[in-house]
Amino acid sequence: MPTYFQKPENALKRASEFIEVSKPEQALEVLYDVIKSKRHRTWQKTHEPIMLKYLELCVELKKSHLAKEGLYQYKNICQLVNVKSLDTVIRFYLNLASQKTEAAREQSHQSCLDIDDLDVIQSPESLLLAAVTAEDAQDRSDRAILTPWVKFLWESFRQCLDLLRNNNRVERLYHDIAKQAFDFCSTYSRKTEFRKLCDNLRNHLKQIIEKVHTQQNAVSLNNADSLSMHLDTRLNQLDSAIGMELWQEAFKAVEDIHDLIVRSKKVPKPSSLASYFENVSLVFLKSGNHLFHAAACHRLFLLFSEQKKNPSPEEITRIANRVLCSTLSIPIPPTRYLIDQLLESNDAEKRRRLASLLSLASVPTPPTRASLVKDLIKSNVLQHISPELKDLYNSLEVEFSPLKLSTKLTPCLKFLEQSNDLCHYVDSLQEMMVVRLIKQVAQIYQSIQFERLRELVPFVSAFELERIIAQAAKNIDLPIRLDHRSQSVSFGTDLNVCLQEDVEEGPFLQHMPGEQLRNQLQHMARALSNAITKLQADQADKATNLDTKAKIIDAYRKSEKRDRQKILTRKNVIENRKEKLEIINREKDEMELEKERTKQRILREKEEIRLKREMAERERQRAQQEHENIRKKEAEKRIEQLKTTDIGIRALEGLTEEELAELDTDDILKKQVEQLEKEKRELQERLKSQDKKVDHFIRAKRLEEIPLLEEHARVMGAQKREQWEQLEKDRIEGLKKERELALKHRDRLKKMQADKDEFIGKLKDSRRDGHESKMKEYNAMLAKVKAERLEERRVSRKEERRVKAIAAREERRQRERDEAARREREERIAREKEEMEQKQKMEEERLAKLEAIAAKQRQRELEIEEKQARQSAAPSSGAYRVGGTGGSGGWREREAAKKDSWKKKG
Repeated sequence: MPTYFQKPENALKRASEFIEVSKPEQALEVLYDVIKSKRHRTWQKTHEPIMLKYLELCVELKKSHLAKEGLYQYKNICQLVNVKSLDTVIRFYLNLASQKTEAAREQSHQSCLDIDDLDVIQSPESLLLAAVTAEDAQDRSDRAILTPWVKFLWESFRQCLDLLRNNNRVERLYHDIAKQAFDFCSTYSRKTEFRKLCDNLRNHLKQIIEKVHTQQNAVSLNNADSLSMHLDTRLNQLDSAIGMELWQEAFKAVEDIHDLIVRSKKVPKPSSLASYFENVSLVFLKSGNHLFHAAACHRLFLLFSEQKKNPSPEEITRIANRVLCSTLSIPIPPTRYLIDQLLESNDAEKRRRLASLLSLASVPTPPTRASLVKDLIKSNVLQHISPELKDLYNSLEVEFSPLKLSTKLTPCLKFLEQSNDLCHYVDSLQEMMVVRLIKQVAQIYQSIQFERLRELVPFVSAFELERIIAQAAKNIDLPIRLDHRSQSVSFGTDLNVCLQEDVEEGPFLQHMPGEQLRNQLQHMARALSNAITKLQADQADKATNLDTKAKIIDAYRKSEKRDRQKILTRKNVIENRKEKLEIINREKDEMELEKERTKQRILREKEEIRLKREMAERERQRAQQEHENIRKKEAEKRIEQLKTTDIGIRALEGLTEEELAELDTDDILKKQVEQLEKEKRELQERLKSQDKKVDHFIRAKRLEEIPLLEEHARVMGAQKREQWEQLEKDRIEGLKKERELALKHRDRLKKMQADKDEFIGKLKDSRRDGHESKMKEYNAMLAKVKAERLEERRVSRKEERRVKAIAAREERRQRERDEAARREREERIAREKEEMEQKQKMEEERLAKLEAIAAKQRQRELEIEEKQARQSAAPSSGAYRVGGTGGSGGWREREAAKKDSWKKKG
């Protein structure tokens, strides 16, 4: 059951007590209860030492999940109040975990682990391998010591990155932890964890871009500082991936960096771009893409030459050598047919995407070998290369000398082999030299012995030479054939390989024999086609003209009437259209005229508005000018007033007439206040200087007085000591004299002891007798007063009891009277209620009788009405129906008859 503390520091003390008795688990539980308690959600200074102790226990016990929960709780407590405390706590946690891991590595004598994935330490393959291999106790103990700590440190880095993601208040800490995680993966060679780390960082960046988390302090890439920190972290990730030789992760990092650069509103720092291009070139080199490796080197050289001021010759020569070697190492691109170029859309899309990584997306086409070779001259790369490499470009790209090619390039190759930066270009340059040699030899020889060809390239074995020949025939469509029976190589003799035009690439002397024959056959075919066309045209013209004429006449006769009717119809249509067009044009002119009138009216209205606005503006300017004049006059008066005072003269000192004219009253007041503040500061400085001088003077006086005071104190101390000794001696002598005098007095008074005792005895006896007589009188008087007071008390109590009895009797009688009145009132109310009920009952009976009488009356009236209705329905004369009185009707009928009797008389 969790223990709740009124104050957090009490929990810290309790945890320290548990740690002293070797119970870290209970201490950790106590601190965790305080951290997660809702009563202590407001950050206090005591929270930080509690959290530090909590994390220290988590590290000692290797409980990363508890550390994660505690950090989440602490983040909620202090991220809005004191983010610096969260920074301190997390850095302490990671530093402590790193120190423990480093100590475990030193103790285990292992620099790295042979476990592929720390999340799956015991895989089935490792169990099988452990069962069939022998492992000594030292290896097992080293693994048992180092593996838990490495796993704990990895989980700590991952948890802290998840905790701090997408929070601009701890963004710097987030990127610092990411860099520490990269260093951890490099130090312990954790390739699997590095891939997971890169995926996590990539997901965090994706969430920031897509704005998945909409919390208050979310990171925005529109902020230049945030984008710069992300870019630095990705550059560090790229360096770590290259250092661990994880080229796929390096390429992903390159894509992330390129996306961030594109998203950035300003150009990154030249140092960051230089590091980016250098790492990209290395990634392309390791992937075997020599073309884009050379393009990256070109970008690096251009950046270096444009951005860096006063570069050193050694550095620019090193970069120029690298650009030259990388460009010349690009293999000769194969010649493609048109259909191949159309079908290779995926390859073209890939090249455009790679070109965009080098910021070459603005170029219409991706880089090619020919364009990069031209850029060597355009960018003045050849002017900065080493003297040993001067012949490399000329021999491979300019001069045509196949028999001396190897002799010229041998010193260059030796120089490259001795260079640490350029030695990896030797193999590709040698292969490029062999291809150049074969192409040049093919232009001057129809066939050559294989051994002679080997002599021209002594640095290549026979197998390598045969491989290069086969690849050249396949990739660049070189018309070459190797005959093993005759040990010879033939060039351009087979027309089957001359399927397309020979493109001039590199040093060129003449076309191949097969190409020459192909060109002649094309010219001959073109000439024969033209001759056949001309011969057939003369014979066919006459017959064609007669047939055409007859067909035209027949067609005219058949369609004469129809065409005439069409012409007339067309004429009518044209006339109608003309009329319609005239009507349309007239309406259009009217509309244009109306529009012009409307436009003129609008212009007039706008002109009136403009004139009114200008008039208002002039009025405003006039008022403003008047206000300005008044302000200037007030300012001049104020300046004149200030010139009469010392402060004003000092405040306006150094100002010209133009500057004084531009000042207003606020500026003048501000100048005056500034002058006062200045004089106040100067006065304070003078006072401070005087205080300092007085302080130094007093200090110097004290320093001079110290020896004198010490000497004076020493002399006064000696004098006071002598005075004290004399006074002490006098005091002792006085005490001795007083003692002797007291002894004399004692002996003198001792003789009077008996007389004193007798006198005191008599005095006591006389006073005892007087005291006893007074006590007897006092006791008698006390007994009398006591009896009187008891009698008074008895009488008063009796009177009180009598009064109480009378009051009780009166109270009882009053209660009886009240009870009788209450009973009488209740009886009266009951009688009234009963009378009311009787009256109500009698009233109800009377109403019921009346209702019965009324019902009987209504019944009789209904019977009379029915009877009259039957009588009226019987056949009789009109006079009888109107004036007959034979029936016995009701009073209503009699009243109606009386009212209608005057009508009968009339």
